[in-house]
Amino acid sequence: MRFSITAALLLASVAAPTMAQAPAAPAATPASADARLRQLFHDSDEGSLRRNPVQALFRGDMRYADQLGDFFSDAHLAAEEAATRQDLATLATIDRARLTPVDQIAYDVFKQQAELNLRGYAPDLMAVQIVRPLDHFFGLHTFYPELASGQGAAPFKTVADYDSNLKRNAQYAAQIDAAIARFREGMKSGIVQPKLVVRNMIGQLDNLLAGGVEASPFYGPVKTFPAAIPAADQTRLRAAYTRQISEVLNPVQQRLRTFLQDEYLPVARDSVGLSAMPGGAKLYDYLIESNTTLPLKADAVHKLGLSEVARITREMETQKAKVGFNGTLPEFFAFLRTDKRFQPSSATQLREGYEAIGRRVDARVREQFSLIPKTRLEIRPVPAFKEKTDAGGSYQSGTPDGSRPGVFYYNTYDLPTRYMWEMETLYLHEAVPGHHFQISLAQENDALPAFMRFGGNTAYVEGWALYSETLWPQLGMETDPYQRMGGLNDEMLRAMRLVVDTGIHAKGWTRDQAIDYMLANSPMSRTDATAEVERYIAIPGQALAYKIGQLTISRVKADAQKALGTRFDPRRFHAQVLDTGALPMPVLEKKIADWVKAGGK
Repeated sequence: MRFSITAALLLASVAAPTMAQAPAAPAATPASADARLRQLFHDSDEGSLRRNPVQALFRGDMRYADQLGDFFSDAHLAAEEAATRQDLATLATIDRARLTPVDQIAYDVFKQQAELNLRGYAPDLMAVQIVRPLDHFFGLHTFYPELASGQGAAPFKTVADYDSNLKRNAQYAAQIDAAIARFREGMKSGIVQPKLVVRNMIGQLDNLLAGGVEASPFYGPVKTFPAAIPAADQTRLRAAYTRQISEVLNPVQQRLRTFLQDEYLPVARDSVGLSAMPGGAKLYDYLIESNTTLPLKADAVHKLGLSEVARITREMETQKAKVGFNGTLPEFFAFLRTDKRFQPSSATQLREGYEAIGRRVDARVREQFSLIPKTRLEIRPVPAFKEKTDAGGSYQSGTPDGSRPGVFYYNTYDLPTRYMWEMETLYLHEAVPGHHFQISLAQENDALPAFMRFGGNTAYVEGWALYSETLWPQLGMETDPYQRMGGLNDEMLRAMRLVVDTGIHAKGWTRDQAIDYMLANSPMSRTDATAEVERYIAIPGQALAYKIGQLTISRVKADAQKALGTRFDPRRFHAQVLDTGALPMPVLEKKIADWVKAGGK
């Protein structure tokens, strides 16, 4: 499936799935509707990988390993749009009624995603997006250095791997120059990034450039070599990497930094919301639907957020009373932020704490899940070059064949603000049974077409992870009122996102107004609140999907429990939600309704 530029970079940097080799063409009778559908899926995916080779690399498909791709050219965008139109035209020739039930679901997912993607190529929407090619959250400069560092998804096992990386690095430099050219177009049309976003990108580039050649993440692959790399090649490669970093990569990153500082920042906008930018309001309407998969409007989302904030506030008052805190809720928040007992003394303490939580969850998880991924999970700190602007936790998927584990990243930046009362809920969301379960189970299921194994939508992916947090009672978590406050704090965060994201992009809220709202309604730190708000400014609409997705999953679960009564089995319900990849919310609702009608078996 095609994605917008932002979504393509999201796929690469956050949920980068992998596959051992290229898929074989379906071996079925061409005359059948199911076979034609699978052929369409296969052909569409193969075309997408050719146009977007970095997606193939993340899957472990090495056919295009020496290519990064073309993200910003008119020709690339035209090819993506044309392919989406052709996919829909071919899909229209297939009789849905003649498909198996599973392929009917696949048909519906493919159709909804393709139609939504196609709308994003409308000239007025594209004009507002393409001239803002980078931001501090999903910019090419935020994910590619890690990919090329030897610590990311790209393999460094053979001489060919190292040489392919050199070729990709050169293309990265060319794409940075192409991004500068797009920024210049926006300067002429008056469509520019907020100053806040520009300053954050400058800070990231400073981190990438600090320390010269050997401190660069691009030098990482040649610090150590596998034993299979001959000594002569090691010498050659080390010299080639040193030369490329000093003559190509650092200069292009410096060129981008200088451009942003000297030319772009002076004309960047002071406003932070999309509605303050020409064409921004219409783009925000599209982003709400593309992220939530539902035709929601900003006002309705804002009101839903206010309602959820009020409900969670009442639950927080209950936890405050349980610990015997005598004071107002804001005073309780201040206590949670400042009391030393909640602040980790070292990064090691955080790591060991998350490892212990993982063992406790593993001991109970089979009570709720019959589907358990084969992919291993590792726990690592966020890389230093991006920790300041990164989330408190994140997940990168592993490979279906087990050659690379999934990784739960925890952030150690500003260590005293990484409160220990938030650790259990964060693990449930990012690791088990959250992102690690959902993403791993999808990509391990080779019965699904590739776009369902490796694609997805934010409402499902993040909605599932937030729903996973609600399983704390069944998994033996949050038995301490302070840890329960951590769970409520994270749920409050997602509810506040509905208020703040729409406030910023549809109601004229300022950055400081949004930060103050989040601090007034939760115990989160100013560091976290600032990073969150600046994230919403950079990627409008994405943060809405979490709560919308979670509420949808929770609602269909409650409906199923009511309808099935004692026949309801959470393991079967979770298998139904997880065994067909990331579904748009309307498709998921229909699937669960059909499962309930069939008796919940």
